[in-house]
Amino acid sequence: MQFDFPYFRPPDGAEDLRAEVREFIAKERAEGRWQRRGDFATHYDPDFSRRLGERGWIGMTWPRAYGGGERSMLERLVVTEELLAANAPVAAHWIADRQSGPLILRFGSEEQRRKYLPEIAAGRCFFSIGMSEPDSGSDLASVRTRAVKVDGGWLITGRKVWTTFAHENHYAITLVRTGEREESRHAGLSQFIVDLKNTKGLTIRPIVNMAGTHELNELTFDEAFVPDDALVGQPGNGWTQVTSELAYERSGPERYLSSIRLAEALVGAAGKSPEPRVLEAIGRLAARLCALRGMSLAVAAMLHNGEMPNLEAALIKDLGNAYERELIEVARNLQPALPAIDTEFDEALAECTIYSPSWMLRGGTREILRGIVARGLGLR
Repeated sequence: MQFDFPYFRPPDGAEDLRAEVREFIAKERAEGRWQRRGDFATHYDPDFSRRLGERGWIGMTWPRAYGGGERSMLERLVVTEELLAANAPVAAHWIADRQSGPLILRFGSEEQRRKYLPEIAAGRCFFSIGMSEPDSGSDLASVRTRAVKVDGGWLITGRKVWTTFAHENHYAITLVRTGEREESRHAGLSQFIVDLKNTKGLTIRPIVNMAGTHELNELTFDEAFVPDDALVGQPGNGWTQVTSELAYERSGPERYLSSIRLAEALVGAAGKSPEPRVLEAIGRLAARLCALRGMSLAVAAMLHNGEMPNLEAALIKDLGNAYERELIEVARNLQPALPAIDTEFDEALAECTIYSPSWMLRGGTREILRGIVARGLGLR
């Protein structure tokens, strides 16, 4: 097996769409509706999500029958890039649009598609991810949360952690064990749509991060009942489903644009005549950013064509995280060589430093990602 990152250009009209998104963002900022913040996953604004839904910028690639716009994955990438570059408050709808909706569209029942997808596309229904567990890290095959079949549904018992905005969102697609592992560690897993507002036996506890803010949560299931129609796909198909979901999570531009505010601030602080070493460092960072964007564009086109580029997505996530870590170190080392004190640069550097540990965890740690790449290349 080998990597495949074919070169693609955005379709006709993509740049017109880009200009439209920029105009929308400029108007939002001019009206003072939100302030720029660095990490896309921390700025939760349901009203902003609804305004995006009204413009057709959520669920863009989905069929119109389910509230979508039947646009290309590359057009969606254009909108995503512009929102992330502006540090827009996208956290409310982000997971639902990026992966929960596509998962339901591909594996869910017709009833689930008609119930959830139009509400997601309208910016009125938000999802969390119930994957990680205490003491399991990124090893999803080791999940211990279990669902037992009962009349009319299932009883779920176990714990999930790092569940972003579960205290605000409506649902969480949750990976649990419904059968035995047998010979494969990946056997016996299933996914359920858990109602975060109305499920008895479910407790949501806050996890406060280093910045002193509450985005993450721990979910505790104590024989929490979910009905039969909450099952996504077939029992035991959870591993296939969750790996396809992770291809959407790992390959997007958020894997290298979470720190874009710092990159822009560094360029601004360097001034018009930077020292040679500052100029060289910025050039190297820009080249890597362009390469990552090209790779992400290729994966978006592959997803649009119905392919599941799990290997390529894992590589983008690993390289994107490495780039963002390096950006912080380069910016810190260059700070003494910058011509003057720059408040925007200082604030961006501090914000990225605080939030960067979470960037390396979201979507899988470096060890897990490199293991996926190694297996895909036949190296282990």
